[in-house]
Amino acid sequence: MEKDIIRVRNLTKKFGDFVANDQLTFEVKKGEIFGFLGANGAGKTTAIRMLCGLSKPTSGEMEVAGFDAYTQTESIKKNIGYMSQKFSLYDDLTIWENIRFFGGIYGLSRSAIRDRSKEMLTRLGIVNLSNRLIRDIPPGWKQKIAFSVAILHKPQIVFLDEPTGGVDPVTRRQFWDLIYEAIDQGITVFVTTHYMDEAEYCHRLSMMVNGRIVALDSPEALKQRFGSISMNDVFVQLARTGEKSS
Repeated sequence: MEKDIIRVRNLTKKFGDFVANDQLTFEVKKGEIFGFLGANGAGKTTAIRMLCGLSKPTSGEMEVAGFDAYTQTESIKKNIGYMSQKFSLYDDLTIWENIRFFGGIYGLSRSAIRDRSKEMLTRLGIVNLSNRLIRDIPPGWKQKIAFSVAILHKPQIVFLDEPTGGVDPVTRRQFWDLIYEAIDQGITVFVTTHYMDEAEYCHRLSMMVNGRIVALDSPEALKQRFGSISMNDVFVQLARTGEKSS
C-alpha cells in the first residue's frame, strides 16, 4: 500500500436541517480494500455520491484520486468505476452491447473496447455468451460481469455499493476473487456490504452510525477493541450504541 488515494477531512452533508454525514474524516490508501459499513440510513450512500463527484459537500475537504471534490468533479468521474446492487447493466442489451456502451461512456476508443472486452470475456469464460441479453443471465454472473465492466477503463478506484446483495455464498466468494484480482492490477476498492463475513476480507473498515464514523481500523484490531470474535458482533455492538444515543 502506498499514498492516500482518498483524503476526507470534516466532510459534512446536510439536507435542510438533517445531517446525513457529520464531520467525516478518513483516508483510503492506494491499493487497499476499504470497507465502508453501517446500517441502512447510516449515511453510506450519501458519502459515496460525494466521493464519486455526483453530489457537492455542504462543508469539509475531500480529494479523490488527487482531485478536489468541489472544483474537479469531472476529473474524479474519469478516474473511478462504480457498481451498485440496484443498477449496473441494461437488461435489454446483450453482454457485448453493455460493454460497448459503457466503454464509450468511459471514453475508450473502439480498438480499446474491442481488446479489453475480449480479454474480459475470456477471463470470465463467457466468450460464447457475449450476444446473450443481460436479463437472461443468472444473477451471480450478472454481478461478475457488472464488476468487470466497472473496471473496464482501468480506473484508479472502484466504488462497490452492496455489490453482492441477493447472490449465493459461493458466488459471493467468487466475486471477491475478482476484487483481489483488481487489487493486483493496482485498483483501489471502496466497498459497502451488509455481509459481515465479507467485512473480514477488507484491509480496513470504517463503521458508521447515524451519519458519523465511530470506528476505523483493520478487522482484527476492531474485534480486539470490542472483545468480539466476529465483525458481526462488532457491528451489533455499535448499532446498539447508536440506537441508545438517537
